[in-house]
Amino acid sequence: MAQKLTPLHDRVVIRRVEEAETVRGGIIIPDTAKEKPMEGIVIAAGTGKFEKGQTIPLAVKEGDRVLFGKYAGTEIKIDGEELLIVREEEILGILGGSNHKKGK
Repeated sequence: MAQKLTPLHDRVVIRRVEEAETVRGGIIIPDTAKEKPMEGIVIAAGTGKFEKGQTIPLAVKEGDRVLFGKYAGTEIKIDGEELLIVREEEILGILGGSNHKKGK
């Protein structure tokens, strides 16, 4: 990502994680018929939600692998890359385990 995008307040920028292409019964499903993945990696996070005179920090941070709702957020395109901006409350959970800690 050549441009630096910093989301405001309780918003988070997510890069969708593409699932491996599956072939069922010898039929290849085209990209246009596939559902968009509901899993992604946080690439930028805002400072937090401002409530009652204080900033409440976000529970997610850059690098977290998260699940989000099917119709959550706003899709944007920056430098040819499709990203998703969501509010923290639209994130359903943080995925942990062996895949999450790769390279650390």
